[in-house]
Amino acid sequence: MFFQQILRTDIGCAAYVVGSTNAGLAAVIDPRIDMVEEILDLLEREGLTLRYIVETHNHADHVSGHHQLAAATGATIAVSALAGVAYPHLPLHDGDELELGEVVLRAIHTPGHRPEHIVIAVLDRSRSNEPWIVLTGDTLFVGDVARPDLAIDGIEGAAALFDSLHQRILQLPPGTLVFPGHVAGSLCGRVNNRMTGTSIGFEQRNNPALQIRDRAAFVRFMNENLPERPPNLARIVELNRGAEPPRIGQAVSLAPARVRELQEQGAVILDVRSPAAFAASHIPGAISVALDGGQFQNRVGLVVPPDRPLVLVVEREEEALRAVQMLAVIGYDQVLGYLAGGMAAWERAGYPYRTLPLLTVHELARKLDEESLLQLVDVRERSEWIEGHIDGALHIPFYRLPRELAALDPKRPVVLVCGAGGRSVLAASLLQAVGFDHLWSVEGGMDAWRAAGYPVTRGTAVPV
Repeated sequence: MFFQQILRTDIGCAAYVVGSTNAGLAAVIDPRIDMVEEILDLLEREGLTLRYIVETHNHADHVSGHHQLAAATGATIAVSALAGVAYPHLPLHDGDELELGEVVLRAIHTPGHRPEHIVIAVLDRSRSNEPWIVLTGDTLFVGDVARPDLAIDGIEGAAALFDSLHQRILQLPPGTLVFPGHVAGSLCGRVNNRMTGTSIGFEQRNNPALQIRDRAAFVRFMNENLPERPPNLARIVELNRGAEPPRIGQAVSLAPARVRELQEQGAVILDVRSPAAFAASHIPGAISVALDGGQFQNRVGLVVPPDRPLVLVVEREEEALRAVQMLAVIGYDQVLGYLAGGMAAWERAGYPYRTLPLLTVHELARKLDEESLLQLVDVRERSEWIEGHIDGALHIPFYRLPRELAALDPKRPVVLVCGAGGRSVLAASLLQAVGFDHLWSVEGGMDAWRAAGYPVTRGTAVPV
């Protein structure tokens, strides 16, 4: 057997190449659009012919590379018969097998995350007729299970997931190796474990979700504290179901005058530089989502409309090329280009720019003592807030700010704080874009606040 895991840690995706070196045949499971060249290189290096491209389900968090791989290799795309896809494919039913010499892939229908979901049991019949590996897609993760609310009602999804886990997946031998479709960083679950594989027996004994043996209790647990749903999920699903290959945006340089013209025509300016660079100078109305700040795609998906043209602001051309690829993964295919020469060229052209004042935690402490009108807004997730926040702060996660502007007075100063300083700059860019002028972002965020020894308040109440 040949087996290779391919990881993308940006939003925690894993794909797999499985095959037989004896037969020279392989299949790829759940390939992302930005994995295509890596997979083709791997197949050539190992002397393997790609026979199947298998999708465990219609993905909602990333655009698949099945179209591109099928065009490059002639391989057959195999997907659940319930997936409702428009492209040519081999429909898979529960128990169907795909043969790659002595290596066999067996489809097991496991609804819950999505109704059409399948997992793939991998057998090497030269060794045993029992599964050696199970590729669990978006059902069973390392220390977690998949969220149930992305395709159908969360209660219905969780009930189906409970049955799939206990009646199908956990019926596999305890020693079966588990390789999931997601690792830490994904919004498809609450997984935060950085391990990339496990086993049926280990998860059965140690996975918190699997310790809940009562179906109703499991359903309640699975619908608590779920990550925010990015608004582009439905668009990604439709791209993955569609007959046409998805597009990729352009990383072409655009003169400042052209960027200004495109912004006036409705394009979103997406500034992917560091928070510090954005704070020093940025185009009025630009949205700050740092390319290297972690969770780039998830954060873009939460705050940038998926159907609007985009123009990037970068430090170097390499960043534009990388950003275009990363945005294509989440279905943002209307990148028109990037600002040539960066902000220096914009300023030389005489166009207006804005800055964002930054506060140290010591300056924040003084302001809190001296300014009664100050509005301190904590833009982190609820779980982070509960673990510790500054007394008197409002809690509004950054992605909810545009919907909850009524909670803030634009005439009073606003200070934004997050974990380390990235999300607060993002939040400030959203507020600046709608006319807030008296804004500050806290450098180092709550990490710096704690390190300086300032007090934090713990609790479950979340005022807005």
